[in-house]
Amino acid sequence: MDADTIRDLFAKFRPVSVRRMFGGQGIYADGVMFALVHDDLIYLKADGEYVRRFETEGCRAFVYRRKGGERAVMSYWQMPERLYDDPDELATWAERAHLIASHAAQAKTRSSKASSSKTPVKIVNKPRSAARPAGKSKR
Repeated sequence: MDADTIRDLFAKFRPVSVRRMFGGQGIYADGVMFALVHDDLIYLKADGEYVRRFETEGCRAFVYRRKGGERAVMSYWQMPERLYDDPDELATWAERAHLIASHAAQAKTRSSKASSSKTPVKIVNKPRSAARPAGKSKR
């Protein structure tokens, strides 16, 4: 699926950009990746209750094989086939996927900031002589 086709599909939602990645393409809006394309199928970001909507539609999660052959499941779900012909409904589903992706990106940013703020601080002790007030002598 080429980038122009993808941009046309999501035109009712908002302008999107398409970037090549890992043998597929990432679909971004406002700098947030909310969908991906693999083997000419579009997958939308989903979580929790939204996953049930995809399951009800008979859709599957995006799965790939890691280098060691291990199966990995991502939080992207195959877009229902009917959405390719219904731009208004696609815009609604895309909005939800974008919201989920935005919240996930914000949570990841907060988490990385929290872990970086827990960096241990090295305390350097002053030499004892520098710690004594002037004029005081050692006994």
